[in-house]
Amino acid sequence: MADAGTAGIFAALPRIREVDISGPAALDTLLREATTPFIVRGLVADWPMVEAGRQSGRAARDYIERHARPTPFAVSVGAAQSGGRLFYGDMQGMNFQMMRAPLPEIFARMTENEGVDGAPSIYLASIDMQNFFTGLHEANHVDLGDRTPLASIWMGTPTRIAAHNDAPDNLACVAVGRRRFTLFPRDQFRNLYLGPVDNTPAGRAVSMVDFHDPDFAAYPGFRDALAQAQVAELDAGDALYIPALWWHHVEGLSDFNVLVNYWWRDTPRWLGQPQDALNHALLAIRDLPEDEKRHWRAMFDHYVFSDDPAVAAHIPEAERGVLAPLTPESAGKLRAFLLRALSR
Repeated sequence: MADAGTAGIFAALPRIREVDISGPAALDTLLREATTPFIVRGLVADWPMVEAGRQSGRAARDYIERHARPTPFAVSVGAAQSGGRLFYGDMQGMNFQMMRAPLPEIFARMTENEGVDGAPSIYLASIDMQNFFTGLHEANHVDLGDRTPLASIWMGTPTRIAAHNDAPDNLACVAVGRRRFTLFPRDQFRNLYLGPVDNTPAGRAVSMVDFHDPDFAAYPGFRDALAQAQVAELDAGDALYIPALWWHHVEGLSDFNVLVNYWWRDTPRWLGQPQDALNHALLAIRDLPEDEKRHWRAMFDHYVFSDDPAVAAHIPEAERGVLAPLTPESAGKLRAFLLRALSR
């Protein structure tokens, strides 16, 4: 069995608050009002997948496999002796390999390695439940009202996933095994010492700090991050709400771990991704002369961050284009304009 203790930095951290709810309506209200993380113990304790996991990891895998479609699954296989930390091997590559295989083959490999010291980590990340399974989502899901979330399943051996953040809100439900989440507010990104934005383990910049062996000489600001951190250890059936853009370090503590999470945004789907804008700003603005950067900072404040009606008040309302509140049509035109500009 993997170490599920609270050693090192984790023991001294404050615990994430726990709340009680009486049903889907109460959960909906909490999700609409909350600005900080919270835990709901036993939210999904009645799932068949949770019940299978209570029997054994093998029983949980058998249950999940029965619902899998006969298609290759993307899987990360980590280096042996890595301690489950899926991370950089060097700054040009990772310490894991991406492969594709049918789910029965992947699960068979997990069974062979169960309990073997130093075995490679095996991790299936963010698998779309409705595209890769038949009936699994319908039998194991949370009623989130009028939201239309992306439901993903994460399965693997003991793993450590570096602190990162996601743009959507996130309800993370532990279905099998135990997990530890260490969370930080949005503004702690400087103290987490983020790595490259264009070469990442899974599409998001991650903290370079090893939470199991933090180097405070190299990353002194991490002490300040820890002063703002909260931690939670979740058992099968428990759920954790992670607000949009909060940083989270995630560990699977059992020999076999399954998480189902729901991502959603309150903003329309046709809006662009802020990370794309940041990446383009790195290309177009960061290396300009300082006086020009000051100008563009003022332009961003004027057009993007101020929300001042005076910005476009002098333009006839029908002629304001993208300076008016965006619609699906005007957003589509702006996206097409950007694609043409970027293709030059």
